[in-house]
Amino acid sequence: MARAGLTVDRIVQAAAEMADEQGVENVSVSALARRFGVRDASLYSHIRSLADLRRRVALKAGDEQAGRIAEAVAGRAGRDALVAFANAYRDYAREHPGRYAAMQIPVDPEAARLVAEGRAEGSRGVEVTAAMMRAYDLPDPDLTDAVRLLRSTFHGFISLEANGAFGHPRDVQASWDKALEALHQLLTAWPRT
Repeated sequence: MARAGLTVDRIVQAAAEMADEQGVENVSVSALARRFGVRDASLYSHIRSLADLRRRVALKAGDEQAGRIAEAVAGRAGRDALVAFANAYRDYAREHPGRYAAMQIPVDPEAARLVAEGRAEGSRGVEVTAAMMRAYDLPDPDLTDAVRLLRSTFHGFISLEANGAFGHPRDVQASWDKALEALHQLLTAWPRT
């Protein structure tokens, strides 16, 4: 057994917690080594690099978020599924800001392609999204365009909200609800390619 009971899972979990506490940009191998009371080299027998560690945090976060979303949308379709999906997405980002930020770090294009095709670790989110979108019956490339719109809208709203950028007295939740209704209407009447 490695010193301090180190495993890849324990290291990634600690990095994910550190990301939520201090920001993903402050996660480093040295900081994690200090957290475990070991030297940096002890971690490198479990991870390849800082980039590898952050990728693993992103994949963990993606799987966690997809699990929450899958649970939220189970048995729902159409508008109800969209609202449940969006709320679970937003709740995860609010509760785990560092993990959510890690999910936004660009990945290798080949790895991204394999995830999108459902052939790599981290593809559960793709599957959950496809299931939620089924009720809108959009063929590709319309489906891809619609999913990109949803992700952009959710991410933009979440980022602005997290930065305190909504200064207008209008209730932020009311704006979120209105945005989801507008997205549902748009998806229902999507202009077909």
